[in-house]
Amino acid sequence: MSIHDRIPVAPDFQRYVRALDASGLDTRPMALLGLDTFHSNATAMSARSSGTTIRVASKSLRVRDAIQTALAEPGYSGVLAFTLPEALWLAATGIRDIVVAYPTADRVALRQLLQSQACEHVTVMVDSTEHLEILRDVARSANVPAGTRFRVCLDIDASYAPARHRTGTLAAKLKVGPARSPIATVEQAMSMVHACERAGVNLVGIMMYEGQVAGVSDGARTPRGLAVRALQALSKRDIAQWRAEVVAAVRELVNLEFVNGGGTGSIESTSAESVVTEVAAGSGFYGPELFQHYRGFRPAPALHLLFDVVRRPAPDTVTVLGGGWIASGPPGKDRLPVPVWPEGLRYAASEGPGEVQTPLTGPAAAGLKVGDPVFFRHAKAGEPLERLNSILVYSNGEIIDEWPTYRGEGKAFL
Repeated sequence: MSIHDRIPVAPDFQRYVRALDASGLDTRPMALLGLDTFHSNATAMSARSSGTTIRVASKSLRVRDAIQTALAEPGYSGVLAFTLPEALWLAATGIRDIVVAYPTADRVALRQLLQSQACEHVTVMVDSTEHLEILRDVARSANVPAGTRFRVCLDIDASYAPARHRTGTLAAKLKVGPARSPIATVEQAMSMVHACERAGVNLVGIMMYEGQVAGVSDGARTPRGLAVRALQALSKRDIAQWRAEVVAAVRELVNLEFVNGGGTGSIESTSAESVVTEVAAGSGFYGPELFQHYRGFRPAPALHLLFDVVRRPAPDTVTVLGGGWIASGPPGKDRLPVPVWPEGLRYAASEGPGEVQTPLTGPAAAGLKVGDPVFFRHAKAGEPLERLNSILVYSNGEIIDEWPTYRGEGKAFL
């Protein structure tokens, strides 16, 4: 007797289980992608951007077929990669217009970039003269035609800094946001523009990522949630003014191809700024657990992880094989995968999710047998796919495909 005949199943899970039973591909641990939900999420994000192009953040997908599927959606163009070797690989597979979202000190990969056709459509990130010195050294040592140059994007701090241009006060030291770029004033930005010119690189874009808005959930009905919402409201106004100021100054000297900002959690506010030419998004395609706690946009869960029940240590406890795939970020319960079906399962307080086995307790455990699947939703989007070679793709009642992950294609970038 199948699990969906023994345990009440929400409609989506019932369809998933039946499709898996019929496919003969139900080998766990595994990931299952609801393709129809993926498309719906893509449509919703595009509508939120009000016509501003969305660049696909590959670190949140880590499946080349998923990236290509996202790029085929109306309103999407270009990839925001997370490492240069990844960008080189994606470029070699035919993807164009790639921006590497983070700086690199990988001289081997930089030399490969400069010596390949990818140099024409892969842009690397810089935020200091140290980065430019590395690029200049590589360019001097590489055997390339005269005039061959790196394309670079300038990463500029987008933290909430209400007294950005004042000094000597406590308020001037207030700064909330990711610890990213050291470029925090117009003067520093313009200094880097001139440094790019001296280094012989082509400055083609600006990135300003307001992580305190895009990457922090605001839906909690708690004092902290109230404080987050208030801070984000202030930050949205601050970043709009700051971004317009710095972009205007840079454009006095450089004909920028793009100004990139935001993320899945800030598409509306970022795309509303006239100076922004593109926003970035990735997590919203899969709809991970962290994004179920946002007020403005909660993507439907499209990606689930499945683990086998392999033990029954007690009548109200089962153990699944695997499960301890903890998300990056500040340590806390919100970084744990969440068992979502059968409903009513929770971690054993004394163990939590484990490297190899994870005990789960609760009323639903009594109806589970060895070999049954338990569905989890990961806290973040792309990270768990570093653990799997492929994902099964579900659509319209059946498993229609199996897509290799980066790992399944023999790649491990981070």
